[in-house]
Amino acid sequence: MTETGNAIILSDDEAGHAELLWQLRARPDIEFIDNLAGQRAALLKLTPEPTEDILAESPHWIYFPWRRSVLAMLGPRAFRRLRLDRNRNLITLDEQNRLGELRIGIVGLSVGHVIAHTLAAQGICGELRLTDFDDLELSNLNRVPATVFDEGHNKAIVAARRIAELDPYLPVRAETSGLTPETIDAFLDGLDIVVEVCDSLDTKVLLREAARARRIPVLMATSDRGLVDVERFDLDPARPILHGLLGDVQTAGLAGLTSADKVPHVLGILDAGQLSARMAASLCEVGETLSTWPQLAGEVTLGASLVTEAVRRIGLGETLPSGRVRIDIGAEMTHSTDPYTAQRDHVDEVVPDLDQGEFASVPTVMAAAATRAPSGGNAQPWQIETGRDTLTVRIDPARTTMMDVEFRGSAVALGAAVFNARVAAASRGHGTEVTVTGGGKSSPLEAVVSLSGAADPELAALYAPMLDRATNRHRGSGTEISPHVAELLRAKASHFGVRLHLLTARSEIEAGAAVLAAADRLRYLTPTLHAEMFSELWWPGDPAPEYGIDVRGLELPASDLAVLDVLRRADVMAQLARWDAGGVLGTDTRDRVVAGSALAVVSFAGGTLADYARAGEAVEAVWIAAQQHGLAVQPVSPAFLYAHDDNELASLTPTFTGELRSLQYTFRKLIGAEPQEAQALVLRFTEAPPPSVRSRRQSPPRQTVSP
Repeated sequence: MTETGNAIILSDDEAGHAELLWQLRARPDIEFIDNLAGQRAALLKLTPEPTEDILAESPHWIYFPWRRSVLAMLGPRAFRRLRLDRNRNLITLDEQNRLGELRIGIVGLSVGHVIAHTLAAQGICGELRLTDFDDLELSNLNRVPATVFDEGHNKAIVAARRIAELDPYLPVRAETSGLTPETIDAFLDGLDIVVEVCDSLDTKVLLREAARARRIPVLMATSDRGLVDVERFDLDPARPILHGLLGDVQTAGLAGLTSADKVPHVLGILDAGQLSARMAASLCEVGETLSTWPQLAGEVTLGASLVTEAVRRIGLGETLPSGRVRIDIGAEMTHSTDPYTAQRDHVDEVVPDLDQGEFASVPTVMAAAATRAPSGGNAQPWQIETGRDTLTVRIDPARTTMMDVEFRGSAVALGAAVFNARVAAASRGHGTEVTVTGGGKSSPLEAVVSLSGAADPELAALYAPMLDRATNRHRGSGTEISPHVAELLRAKASHFGVRLHLLTARSEIEAGAAVLAAADRLRYLTPTLHAEMFSELWWPGDPAPEYGIDVRGLELPASDLAVLDVLRRADVMAQLARWDAGGVLGTDTRDRVVAGSALAVVSFAGGTLADYARAGEAVEAVWIAAQQHGLAVQPVSPAFLYAHDDNELASLTPTFTGELRSLQYTFRKLIGAEPQEAQALVLRFTEAPPPSVRSRRQSPPRQTVSP
């Protein structure tokens, strides 16, 4: 019997197979190996769990004649699902199935051995055809991953055996006569891609002429400076073979050339000016001190990786034009980058002590206090001016973001700044009046805080707590909030004509966490929202900005900070969006909320920017009071917070508008919002240690401006 290099697949329930299995069991030189139980256990652990038809698939016995061994094995579909599971999602299940239909031919099984094995290992072929007339020699083992036991066997058979031991179900046809005018038609028939890595120049030409006639793309890898050559005859059947580098040389004129005679043609194909110095010098020695051109296992393996990527791109219809790509590992190794960076000195912000500061006037104290107000992403979306007895705070349109729909978030921040200014004025013995104007299309919202009358002692008492107010992102503990504190916080909100919803039941907190986590996922997956989110962050050693959030303030373990380098990548988020995946993106938000004591939502009737500013005052008052009673506070507002209708939701995330609408509806229902109510902010309450750092602030204005 002529050896094919294929394993023999057998089943106990087929009559002919049962007879052969009985004969094999009777032979003392045949070993039976049964690891089926472990395979089935591993199959059941896969996520997602395989479908019922895969789990119910019958196993097989696989006979490897050259090994004198018979192995129990999962059926073909279960085997493929388990073996290729670790490809996901570098290759998705759908992509794996599409690539598993490719029929690929490989000509030349020295370098081609590594390519064939890599294609099979990655599971991106449904059939392999291998052809080489040559037998394996000891001198081939510097680059062919065979063994001394394979010496003297045909190279195509050796490769087929190795692939059978990797995937016995993969159809592999090994031909030992090489590629000739008589065999080429049968070899190419039905192929999707051909890989040519042979030494014969006439075979190179013969193959390409035939492949071009059939519109089959041809790939070639060389073993120097990571060159992969692509000829897309499927897209351009009129292009010259080998990119025209051989000129008008005929196939017959290339047959029978010695290694030395081939060198000029090889130089033409490989582009002599692009060869490495060692390879170019070695070619000069062929026929003198070298019998043939050298090849290294590392370069061969690199070439296999490049060809495999080219096959993947062709198979999935991704961009891959005709031409050449070089991945020069040797050159890249001389330009290594050192990931170690010494700890750079950085200066933490010293928050000015407003009690000890020297201020020109009461309004300048008010201005300094106003800058300490919270804002989304610490954007500080305001312009502040001081007069003789006034402070003016207006929305700065230049500091808005996509989530700040119609400046509603900015209005909340402005309201918080106004509250701080009133507290500062009271601490210096002054009462205040607030006049709010603007807020239309042509004029930004503006609040003028004027000194007027006697101070409110309750406001004056909040000056120090106001200075202590900070965002605290520690996870903390879910200690229950006392009814007394809950009622006090509601009363603080009610004083401003707004309502504070407190979710304190564990089931409510978990439901809220699920909505907020899902909304955060959409924020990550929407390019503009994602870009704005990470533009807010800065790292120690960065130039110290007056805006944004110090990553140390995220209170993440050092190991998790490294994950930010993945999460900040737009290309990663785009890939997750294409897969409609990324459930993990909301995990941090969910875990923080679930670990907390309560979710607090400030709601109010109305929808004007003045209404949002009024709610912003309430937010700051509630926040300060919560901290006074030992609670750590963190805003966890979702992307849909300031959107009033479908058009505004669509402006936030055109791709996920429906999901965002559903989340908004679910959240409003959860908190019991009335139809006419809008929400100013969502806060997480917990008990936690003080924050590691405090956010920086822009310098308050010191110059007095005439009113």
